[in-house]
Amino acid sequence: MDELFIAGKSYSSRLLVGTGKYADFAQTREAVLESGAQIITVAIRRTNIGQNKDEPSLLDVLPPSEFTFLPNTAGCYSAKEAIRTLMLARELLDGHDLVKLEVLGDQKTLYPNIVETLEAARFLVKEGFKVMVYTSDDPIVAKELEEIGCVAVMPLASLIGSGMGILNPWNLSIIIEHAKVPVLVDAGVGTASDAAIAMELGCDGILMNTAIAAARNPVLMASAMKKAVMAGREAYLAGRMPKKLYNASPSSPTSGMIG
Repeated sequence: MDELFIAGKSYSSRLLVGTGKYADFAQTREAVLESGAQIITVAIRRTNIGQNKDEPSLLDVLPPSEFTFLPNTAGCYSAKEAIRTLMLARELLDGHDLVKLEVLGDQKTLYPNIVETLEAARFLVKEGFKVMVYTSDDPIVAKELEEIGCVAVMPLASLIGSGMGILNPWNLSIIIEHAKVPVLVDAGVGTASDAAIAMELGCDGILMNTAIAAARNPVLMASAMKKAVMAGREAYLAGRMPKKLYNASPSSPTSGMIG
């Protein structure tokens, strides 16, 4: 399959996965490996990557030598909180600059606060961060984030953790059509068919956590998601047949039919 390019680096997997909500670090590693993901997200405010010296560290089971870490600002509700969190992440990860920005609007829906997101994105880009940004499915906002200098825009398919799938494929299609940076669906995927649909729309990749971690069998779901992303990408590249209400052309050849 063709490769995904983000911030000048190529990846063979178009599936990015989170590292939260698993039973333990052992299950986290097993699911991540089964997914084939090369980029993994880490919630700096919720996961120990060295800031708590006396606790087990995620780095012990998923070392940066094996994966590209994507520190995120999950749990941040202001630009100030998000900026402080990513500054800490850069310090903990020895200058690592590829990050995922998300600034949430409220605790119930976890919908993005776009005003605060834009403010944080402007600051972080100026500070040299390579920002992948969680946003709404508003095409105008997505374009503005791209123009600020974000290296990828990540519109929601539906609310974080909802598993509701792709609720507005038309807005996603508009964002994809006009973007000059990668577009990755972030939030809302519930099962493999949702992932395939997102990729068939032309998304460059998908980031998911709950859809895998909250499955009855997270490791098996990770395998399913890997295959769905690959199948959806191949279907997009192949180009589907046109939809028709009626089709008088039979699927089998009619020439040379017997008597």
